[in-house]
Amino acid sequence: MKCIGAHVSIAGGVENAPLNAEKIGAKAFALFIKNQKQWKAKPFTDKNIDEFKENCKKFGYKPENILPHDGYLINLGHPEREKLEKSRTAFLDEMQRCEQLGLKYLNFHPGSHLRQISEQESLDLIAESINISIAKTSFVIPVIENTAGQGSNIGYKFDHLAYIISRIENKDRIGVCIDTCHLFVSGYDFRTRKTYEDTFEEFDKIVGFNYLKGMHLNDSKKELGTRVDRHESIGKGFIGIETFRFIMNDDRFEEIPLILETPNSDIWADEIKILYGLKG
Repeated sequence: MKCIGAHVSIAGGVENAPLNAEKIGAKAFALFIKNQKQWKAKPFTDKNIDEFKENCKKFGYKPENILPHDGYLINLGHPEREKLEKSRTAFLDEMQRCEQLGLKYLNFHPGSHLRQISEQESLDLIAESINISIAKTSFVIPVIENTAGQGSNIGYKFDHLAYIISRIENKDRIGVCIDTCHLFVSGYDFRTRKTYEDTFEEFDKIVGFNYLKGMHLNDSKKELGTRVDRHESIGKGFIGIETFRFIMNDDRFEEIPLILETPNSDIWADEIKILYGLKG
């Protein structure tokens, strides 16, 4: 079964996320565990935790249907030691918050070298950062998201993802998330049947489908290889509707959260229906 949803709001409390997902007919959802633009947040109350779990149970959302996203300030590959430690502390906090909610994954952008160190050095720092958080938590799986390669961001090549994974000590506790917009603007063309098959054959060879824990389904406002991260509504960008038809009929993407991060939340319910309508 395809599990499609969207990145929903936690306004009023994290416990409202499952309610917001249910309203748009989602079978999966993403959320921020805390305010994504702040370093710190108040601890969850017992009420937050209990009601989140109750609402997930009420609407049938299992931990594997939920793909939390970490905050935007975190950079696990930061070249400056003080700021790197601040990012590591914040990331660990988000991992621990996921565990409090009984969530299985934490999706994150790998990091940026800020043109102060090499990509390799930043990748090594990212892997080290992940290992530290894994060692201090029990079960949450950090899920590396491929990036658009905008600015000094790394993670825009399958090789980057594979390199990080190769340096993770516990391979059972690492995963990846593929963002379709990021994939396209970073230079991977998958708009025809042949290029689609070639791209995901390359992904399987370099990274491995065994590490795929979720996807972000987004069209792109920008053209192939521009390395500019601008999401567009499904079928209205440069990727086009056919690629999403391929995904919806590909058994390799069953039972994982397929999350919309498209720009118009007012039409998420419609986009979910459009995507399910492409199956078969």
